[in-house]
Amino acid sequence: MFTGIGTLANTGSVILGGAVGYLFQRILTKKMQITLMQALGTAVIFIGIAGALSKILVIKQGKISTQGLMMAAVSLALGAFLGELLKIEEQFKSLGNWLRISVARSDDSHFIEGFVAATLTTCVGAMTIIGPLQDALLHDPTMLFTKSILDGVIVALYTSALGIGAAFSALPIFIFEGSITLLATLISPYLKTAMTNGLSLVGSMLIFCIGLNLSLDCKIKVVNLLPSLVVVLVYAIFA
Repeated sequence: MFTGIGTLANTGSVILGGAVGYLFQRILTKKMQITLMQALGTAVIFIGIAGALSKILVIKQGKISTQGLMMAAVSLALGAFLGELLKIEEQFKSLGNWLRISVARSDDSHFIEGFVAATLTTCVGAMTIIGPLQDALLHDPTMLFTKSILDGVIVALYTSALGIGAAFSALPIFIFEGSITLLATLISPYLKTAMTNGLSLVGSMLIFCIGLNLSLDCKIKVVNLLPSLVVVLVYAIFA
């Protein structure tokens, strides 16, 4: 099977989901859009909780214990410091603003918000890394096909609530997953189970924060927490 088909499917599903969401948005009132955004935020919160708990909780001999909490705390703290230092959120918003102007959507006040939220939700997590690796090395795009369905639905909902900006998350998805696919042979020897578990745990925590921002109108700077995923990788190497 053609290597990279999973990334193409994922990108296509996001574009399709964005188109469906945009068409659906036209029949929604402002009040309905707000309610939909709160409902989506609630769903994203539980997606984050489920992903985090699946890596935190360990059942051994009938007893429940926890793991990875110290790693997550250190990664998030250092990641926040680096993110604020590098002003990643400002650069990310600049990209969103450039896209908004480029597609003649200067009057769309939610364009950047939709782009940032959808991009973070679809690009943060272990599936975004493991999926392209499996596609490239094992010629098995199954994980990316599954992710495509999830992302398509998520982006459709985001677009319905926040506008067409969410559909442009297809661009970073294509670049990020495509780059991993191309670099798969270089990355795979260094990718350990501890790394993927750590990425999934911290990534799920970031997704949880996105849900809080959407449903409760919080102001958590999730973009500035992205370096925590890099810290996870470094932590796993030296742990």
